[in-house]
Amino acid sequence: MKEYLLLLLLSVFSFNLSFAQNNSEQEIRRLELTEKEAMLKGDTMALYKIWHPKYVVNNPYGVVVTIPQISYLIRTGKIDYSSFDRDIEKITFIDNVCIVMGKETTTPQNATENAGNIVVRRYTHTWIKNKNVWSLVARQASIFN
Repeated sequence: MKEYLLLLLLSVFSFNLSFAQNNSEQEIRRLELTEKEAMLKGDTMALYKIWHPKYVVNNPYGVVVTIPQISYLIRTGKIDYSSFDRDIEKITFIDNVCIVMGKETTTPQNATENAGNIVVRRYTHTWIKNKNVWSLVARQASIFN
């Protein structure tokens, strides 16, 4: 009887952990899509809601930038895309941290470097959960093609 009760408790605990992680994964996938769409539109107000105040990026050109620099690049058309697709390959949760890895395919336009060309990048996002809210705190992207 004790073994049965222990097995039942372990099953319920495992189900609850799995359910919580599935909800977190769905939330991260939604935020990744929201961030991608805001970047495609150049919508800095939407991005500010997603980005952590200390958000930092190691961009595809090997330059580390922060929110003021990224905002400037968006405003001046140096970050501008006619298309932007993202393929999430792996999502990993460690306590209140989430790491997302995958591939992006973009078509830069206007004053953006590589304008008119298809650019494939590998990327890593680091999300942090604080007071039940996920924020994007770090990004690294490398051109792959």
